[in-house]
Amino acid sequence: MYQVNIHEAKIHLSRFVAMAAQGQTVVIAKAGKPIAKLEPYAPVKTRQRLGFLLGSFGSPAPVKAVGKEDVEAMFQVAE
Repeated sequence: MYQVNIHEAKIHLSRFVAMAAQGQTVVIAKAGKPIAKLEPYAPVKTRQRLGFLLGSFGSPAPVKAVGKEDVEAMFQVAE
């Protein structure tokens, strides 16, 4: 880890970016207190989520047909 003052970071930014690209971490400080960190970029791996089971299942039964008699029985009005 390499620490530099903010003024030096402004002047030599390309040098510190090159250091980060080589794997080093550069801490930028203001009055000796760290305020920012410049480190190598590591892309985030994303997983495919939508549609990953597409085509794995057959057609579902029609929703209206499932439990049709039970639903009709619940709404029967007793005369």
